[in-house]
Order: sequence, then C-alpha cells, then structure tokens
Amino acid sequence: MQLLRIECLGKELRLEATMSGWQALYWDNQLVSQLNASADRGPNTQHTFTLQSNQGTIECQLDIELSWQPFLLHYQLSINNSHVSQGEITTKDIEKQEVVNRPIEKKKFSFIGIGSFALKMLKSAKAIKVLFAAGSLAAYSWLFSLEFAIALILCLVFHEYGHIRAMKYFGMKTKGIYLIPFIGGLALSESKINTRWQDVVIAIMGPFFGLMLSIASLFIYWITDIELFAGIATFNALLNLFNLLPVLPLDGGHILKSVAFSMNSIFGLITCVCGALLGIAASYYFGFALLGFILFIGMFEILFEWRDRHHSSLLPLDRYGQTVSAVWYIITVALLCSIIYLLGSTGNQALAIPLILLGA
Repeated sequence: MQLLRIECLGKELRLEATMSGWQALYWDNQLVSQLNASADRGPNTQHTFTLQSNQGTIECQLDIELSWQPFLLHYQLSINNSHVSQGEITTKDIEKQEVVNRPIEKKKFSFIGIGSFALKMLKSAKAIKVLFAAGSLAAYSWLFSLEFAIALILCLVFHEYGHIRAMKYFGMKTKGIYLIPFIGGLALSESKINTRWQDVVIAIMGPFFGLMLSIASLFIYWITDIELFAGIATFNALLNLFNLLPVLPLDGGHILKSVAFSMNSIFGLITCVCGALLGIAASYYFGFALLGFILFIGMFEILFEWRDRHHSSLLPLDRYGQTVSAVWYIITVALLCSIIYLLGSTGNQALAIPLILLGA
C-alpha cells in the first residue's frame, strides 16, 4: 500500500509497504531503494539512495518510524546530510489519498473478473440505470403488487444511498445506484478504498440507513395508524437484517472480513470460510438456491483475500476500529430485530411474516 508521497528535488518520492515488512521507495516512478519482507524488522527503517543531477551526485536519506496498529508514520528526508522535510502520516491521511501508479498485475481467468467487466460495459450508459429500475419495478410488481414493488424499491434505494453517502464522506467519486431485478441494488464507486475502516463504514451504512428508514416508518405508523408504514418498517428491517448476515458478498460479510483479517489473516480465513459454508448449508436446507449461489461466489473473494494477504493495499483496523465496528454491527442488528419483533407481535398476520422467518 502507498504510505507516503512527498516532493523531493522537484519530483515525487513515494513509499510503498506491506505489513510483512517489505518496503519500496520510488523517485519519479523509479525504484531507488527496497527492503525485503522481514518479521524481525522494528519500527525504524532507513532508505539511503543517490540521485544524479547537473550538480553531480546527490546523497539522499529517508528515515521512517512506522507503527501499524494504531497506524502512525513519522518521516524525515535528508539531502546531502541536510534535513529538508519531515512530518507524520495518520489513518486519516491514508483515507484521503488517491492511489496512483499502482503496478498492474496479470490476473488469471476468473468468472468474477468477467462479471465485473460485463458490469463495467453495461454501466457505461446512463440509460442502463433506467432500464434496471423499470425491470425491477416490473419484476416485483409481477411477483407481488405494484404498491409493494414501489415500497421495496424505496427500501433498496434508501439502503444503497447509505453506501453512496459513506463513499462521498471519504471523498470517493461515485457512479450511482443500480437496481438489479430479483437481486437487489448496487452502489458503485470510481475510487478504490485505502483502509479496512472505509470498507466497514461503507458496508454498514447501507443497513444503517435502512434502520433509520424503518424507525421513521414505525413512528409514522404510530402517529397515523396506516399499516402501509408498518409494512415498510418491518419488511425493510428484514431486508437489511438479511444483508447483515456475516457472509460474503453481503454487507455483513465485508464487515466480518475487515475485522477478522485485521486481527489475523489465518483467523480471518477460517472465520470467513466457516461463515460462507454455514450460509450455503442453510441456503440448501431452506431451498434458497440463489442465495447459495451468491455465497458460493463470495467464497472466491475470501480465497483471493487470503492469496493476496501479504500484498494487501488496505490499511488494517486497529483495536479501537475493530471494537467500534463490532459494537456498531451488533447494535444495528439488535435494533432491526427489535423492530421486527415489535411489529410482528401486534397480531397482524402480514406483519408477522418477517418474525416467522426470523424465528426459523
């Protein structure tokens, strides 16, 4: 991951590193210093290199003091034994930076890659959004009713808008919301995330916005006694609770992956694989074939994460971030369950359906 980008003799000096101890220093995209991976390397490292200019040979030295959890990087650049710049880089700085000049790696054949490429081709036209939205409205109207379809799309859009707001909070460029018939919604971004905290916040803000919609609908129902709002509150709560299942590629799976892989890569692999296998088994037992297929595809993301664990460009969560993520997740799940239980216990058979599913 890119940790440092500063000016040196009129050109960019960029430091890239991994948690395994590997570090590489580039000046104007030319490799000038490299340290191989080492488990014994301490927080202090030094890069010395020489540059050629019209004035002759210039001796440069970059001193680094690096802590991963919590993340903090102190640097000091010296040219010909004279200090020219120094400072520190925090997690906030990493979140705001735009990753550039990242090496392009050749990737093997992948169904996920083909699907991603096809989606990129489709999303190039703005009309696709309208077609997907119309297709979703028609599909849900055919399955249920027009009123229910409109309410469901409202819930999906509100959920995806939560993801969009989180992306914009981190200064990421967004491509908008796509409604996919029989699947749900998708919020797309042009930018890549730099930290696992960004991954957690973007993932959980969708269900969190859904929770806010359910709470608002619940209050409107109490004030007006219109059962439509009660239905929106309870079914939207079930929709977002489902999305928080701790299996990839659902939002809950992204939260679990970020927390688990920040703690330990082996623990992350075991936890995510067990969650995916349990999800596939449950899908088979209850006859949810589509969910089982989605979870099966999500297992590949787990394996890719494990394969690239030593070259991850994502800054891991520190202990505080892991705790906040877990508490935020548990509170959101508890409140969604509370709404389902509260409305499912009113005696209305329609409102009891989510509670019956939750009980199962």
